[in-house]
Amino acid sequence: MVVVFLPYFVWVKLHPATDALPDYRRLALYAAVSLTWGLILGLGHWRLRSLAPEEAKLPLDERDRAIHHRARSIAYGVLLTGMILVGCIMPFTDTGWEIVNAAVFMIVLAEAVHDASVVTQYRRQSS
Repeated sequence: MVVVFLPYFVWVKLHPATDALPDYRRLALYAAVSLTWGLILGLGHWRLRSLAPEEAKLPLDERDRAIHHRARSIAYGVLLTGMILVGCIMPFTDTGWEIVNAAVFMIVLAEAVHDASVVTQYRRQSS
């Protein structure tokens, strides 16, 4: 996610939107970034499954479910806080693409928090 979305957010910050919504060029850029992320994610899943096909077929055990549940709970708190900021506060101070990009940023941040939380919890339990 960082490889794809960090350059997008840097570009968005350095080039503020000048056109009114809908700005199809900016929307096309976001679509390209999202499709690239999906492609990288799909290739990563395919690669992991090809390296360990038997492990990929195993169902999640109780520990795995607990780790993912805790990570989802933490990420949900981040997402909820971000959406309250974007939906309840920003409409009074910002417009258009600032709100859209803030919402996308909070979604990406929540996903990053989820992934980091999963990795951290697996590392704690393995040591």
